[in-house]
Amino acid sequence: MSDLQQLILDRIRDVPDYPQAGVLFKDITPLLADPPAFAEVVNEFAGLHRVDKIVGIEARGFILAAPAAYKAGAGFVPVRKKGKLPSETLEASYDLEYGSATIEVHRDAFAPGDRVLIVDDVLATGGTACAAVELVRRAGADVVAIAVLMELASLKGRERLDGVELHSLVIV
Repeated sequence: MSDLQQLILDRIRDVPDYPQAGVLFKDITPLLADPPAFAEVVNEFAGLHRVDKIVGIEARGFILAAPAAYKAGAGFVPVRKKGKLPSETLEASYDLEYGSATIEVHRDAFAPGDRVLIVDDVLATGGTACAAVELVRRAGADVVAIAVLMELASLKGRERLDGVELHSLVIV
């Protein structure tokens, strides 16, 4: 195990039965509250690829993607829940472990051929990540990779990302 992986795992808190009975929630707030640990994660994401834009998926993906975009000299693009963006959008719906959802991105968020890194906190079933890939591609940009803080291996989200490079800082 790398030093970065140990640093992350030491700062993730397990919360049983949240948000519903039988779910073991992985709380990243202790990691975010630790400045050196948070900086290590941001630096890792920022250095993965040379990109034009970094997408952050609402809401915890924003926390990781925005500083990574700044550090990488790239633009930040929010992918938000339906109805939260003020201009013309593209939308994609998907299933997740607790139901279904729709996310959106501004139609004009990318220039044709922009190289994009998608960042989120957790890869679970892969639904959100697949929907984000679809949105970026429909907007005319190229997805270089997806990067997540943590991958929940038992939910097999990686299998849904056929042909997309995935960087998981830790796999649990």
